[in-house]
Amino acid sequence: MLKERHPWMNTDDIALASYGYENEGWFDPWSLLSAFRKKAISLGAKYVDGEVSGFQYSEVKPNESMAYGGCGRRITGVKVRMLNSPETNVVNCSYVVMAAGPTSKEVGMLADIGCGPADGLLDLMIPVEPRKRYVYVCHAPEGPTLDCPFVIMPDGSYFRREGFGGMYIAGKSPPEDQEPSCEDLSVDYEWFNDQIWPNLANRVKAFECLKIKNAWAGYYDYNTFDQNGIIGYHPAYPNLVVATGFSGHGIQQSPAVGQAVTELIINGCTVSIDLTKMGFDRLWDGTPLIEKNVI
Repeated sequence: MLKERHPWMNTDDIALASYGYENEGWFDPWSLLSAFRKKAISLGAKYVDGEVSGFQYSEVKPNESMAYGGCGRRITGVKVRMLNSPETNVVNCSYVVMAAGPTSKEVGMLADIGCGPADGLLDLMIPVEPRKRYVYVCHAPEGPTLDCPFVIMPDGSYFRREGFGGMYIAGKSPPEDQEPSCEDLSVDYEWFNDQIWPNLANRVKAFECLKIKNAWAGYYDYNTFDQNGIIGYHPAYPNLVVATGFSGHGIQQSPAVGQAVTELIINGCTVSIDLTKMGFDRLWDGTPLIEKNVI
């Protein structure tokens, strides 16, 4: 069936494939992010270009502290160091949403998370760190056109069409022992030549002649505990909601995560979907939320 639908694809080594006939596809992450930003601004949100440098706190009343069993403080302000300026502003707040992506552990440490006492539930680090991934833009003039789906191969290499001019994007996540350095966002082109191109050329003969036209690198907010998102109130603070650690799936899950965070603030719990199992309890209990089929 796969060969009949896509005769340009080599399926000699494929015994079983999964194919989506409807409600499948891809989108441009930057366009989606830009749309979210514009809509938020139209509803009154203000964006500040700066870096969080610390937090301000107030003591929680004893009866409130007992109700949630935290560290005895709540966050009342976020210190933001302005870019290209010595100025630091304080953003007063009732609630804080920590969605700091690959720097979530470091931002958490500014609130003593991972640096504080166990009796205040501050001894456990947010288990999120950056992992660098490459995306390569390639040109193959004789490659598949409109009938080219998003193809993910058994080794993890992937490609999809990008526009209509014989352009494609491709990539592959490395094994643990080959993770690249996250010191900068430089691109390793040899990784493509050695680990990705042979798989592309084997799957699609026209890709034997492809050429790299561009490439970029970015960071995943990689959850080292179980590679799944962390969504929920941090147990040390009654007004700190964390949404991080999506390990490469964040842009796909972002609309639902935004809805979940909204419900947590307004209702104290998620309503549309019960996301209790994605909270912090699993970190303290040592019970990872494992997804068996991950690309």
